[in-house]
Amino acid sequence: MPAPLTTAAVSAAPQTSPGASPRAVLSLLTSLFFTWGFITVINNTLLPHLRSVFDLNYTQTTLIESVWFIAYFFASIPSARLIERIGYQKSMVFGLGMMAVGALLMIPAARLPSYGVTLCALFVIACGITLLQVSANPYVAVLGTPETASSRLNLVQAFNSLGATLAPLFGAYLI
Repeated sequence: MPAPLTTAAVSAAPQTSPGASPRAVLSLLTSLFFTWGFITVINNTLLPHLRSVFDLNYTQTTLIESVWFIAYFFASIPSARLIERIGYQKSMVFGLGMMAVGALLMIPAARLPSYGVTLCALFVIACGITLLQVSANPYVAVLGTPETASSRLNLVQAFNSLGATLAPLFGAYLI
C-alpha cells in the first residue's frame, strides 16, 4: 500500500505553469491516461494482422506482446531517476517524445516490412508510456489537496480503462 502524502511532499509539489489551472492540467492528464490505455490494448488487436504480415509462429507473436511489458521492466527505474533529475512535467514531455519516436519507427517497419524494427518501435513506445505512467501518477496526486488525491487518481485511471475498453472496438472496425 502506498504511503500517504506528507506535508513535505505536498509543499514540494510541482507547480503548474502560470495561467494553467490544476483543473486544466488534470484534464490534459486525463486525456493522456485515455490515450495510453488505448495504445496498450490496440497492440493486442494488431497481433493477428502482424502475424499474417510477417508470417510469424506463435513464439514470435508472443514476443510482440511481451516486448511491450519487458519495456516496463527495463524502463521503470531509469524513468524514476529521470523524474528526480528533471521533474514531472519535463519527464512527461520526454515520454511523449519517446512515444512519437517509436511511432515514427513504425513507418520504416511497415515499408520494409521488418519484424525486428517493429519490435524495436513497440519497445520505444512502451518505454515512453512507462515514463508517462511513472511521472503522471504522482503528478496527479500532488495537483490538489492530499485529501482528494485518491479521487483524482481514480478519475484518471477510469479514463485509462475507458481507452482500454474502446481500443478493441476501434481495432475491429479499422481492421
